[in-house]
Amino acid sequence: MGAEPAAEPYRWRWLILVVMLVAEVMDLLDASIVNVAGPALEESLAAGPVGLQWVIGGYALTLGAGLVLGGRLGDRYGRRRMFLAGLAGFTLSSLLCALSPNIESLIAFRLLQGAAGAMLLPQGLGLLRENFAGPELTKVFAVFGPVLGLGGIIGPVLGGFLVEGDFFGLGWRSVFLVNLPIGLAALAIAATFVPKKGGDRTVRVDMAGAGLVVAACALLVLPLNQGQEDGWPLWTWLCMAASAVGFGLFALRQRRAAAAGREPLVTPGLLRKPAFTVGLGGIALFFGGLIGTQLVLTLFLQIGEGFSAGDAGLGNLPLAVGTAIGGAVSGAFLADRIGRKVLQIGPLIQLAGAALLWYELDSLSTGSFSIWDIAPGVAVSGVGAGMVIAALFSFILAAVDDDEIGSASGVLSAVQAIGGSVGVAIFGSVFFARARTGDSTAGFHHALIVQACLLAAFVAVTFLLPKKGRPEEEQHGITPSASDSGPAGSGAKQDVTV
Repeated sequence: MGAEPAAEPYRWRWLILVVMLVAEVMDLLDASIVNVAGPALEESLAAGPVGLQWVIGGYALTLGAGLVLGGRLGDRYGRRRMFLAGLAGFTLSSLLCALSPNIESLIAFRLLQGAAGAMLLPQGLGLLRENFAGPELTKVFAVFGPVLGLGGIIGPVLGGFLVEGDFFGLGWRSVFLVNLPIGLAALAIAATFVPKKGGDRTVRVDMAGAGLVVAACALLVLPLNQGQEDGWPLWTWLCMAASAVGFGLFALRQRRAAAAGREPLVTPGLLRKPAFTVGLGGIALFFGGLIGTQLVLTLFLQIGEGFSAGDAGLGNLPLAVGTAIGGAVSGAFLADRIGRKVLQIGPLIQLAGAALLWYELDSLSTGSFSIWDIAPGVAVSGVGAGMVIAALFSFILAAVDDDEIGSASGVLSAVQAIGGSVGVAIFGSVFFARARTGDSTAGFHHALIVQACLLAAFVAVTFLLPKKGRPEEEQHGITPSASDSGPAGSGAKQDVTV
């Protein structure tokens, strides 16, 4: 009797890839698209510096705090169901953001939007694993990474175009309304073509653990956003101390849950791996500095030099081009040839770019500034950042066992988002402390000093990471045995993949 023929691949699987990419790029765009809307928000809603920091960083806060929970909910209730729910929530909260009558309601809806994104984002790669296998899955990941990276790069450019275009008199509101037609179309296609597949109701969701993560994140970001405005009173320091306690309690709860035979949100073995835990710190340091300096660049162009939203968005192009070049060089051959040294060379190039940018800022002549005056320093910084971005996750995941990769990927993405939120709070406070006095150049200088400190700490962390990285497909929880044994991910543990 012959072997049973392999099941036919799902007919509409490539359409699923398109929907996943569209939905998740829309999600990632909102992390950066609002950067150039600051002055417009300030004028329209009387938003001060703290309000702007919450609008920008609040989204990343709830996104990061909820990512691991979102992945676990997908395991229990089904990835299709959670994807549709997250996409519907994201689209609705985008509409609410656009309709916000004041800065307080906008902040609240941005927090809601980030929470919806946390339900949406973890499901994409899991759905692809369910519908692609073998060589096709490798091709999918080869497309997935660069397209998602593009979302973060084009955010400020698209945001500037929409704000300056003032289409139908909507101004900054169009930054959020652009999600409506895209979200509704993606919802209709996903509901029609993504196959139904139930979750595993035996999976238990640690809601108390998730609550600890949310509380710890909030206790960290709240004082960082408000501290500068309030003069760093005692409560800000107490909140940050309580945040550290909260993260410690979460780690303890995960270990106890595993010891009692319950399923934790995060595989506890990860927290016992020094290279992984140190790598989490590296992720936070690097992306906090990267997101923070990108925000300061945009604020400097608009508040300091009077650029329009559109011109400020285009001012991010040298950074985007540099990042693309650095990522291509690192991903194509450099990381494979020199190993983790690429994570040390990249920050040194960033520091060189920051030094060049410092010199360019000192050389500015009043009234004759253009983006080309600082483009070389910004572009060089982008090259160094791109080298790190292309390789960082693979080196951290090299310290992780195969059955832990799904959980580890979710944790790393969550820390990346939270690090970005903290970066917005710190760099925003540093910049506005001097910008309020009319000296935006000094504010940029101080931000560059903070970035240099973070990069120096990051370089120190890299010496504790493995010398070689992981192949791209294994970074997403696909081991050769899993890929070869049938449907994608059928033999792999699927805690959470982001």
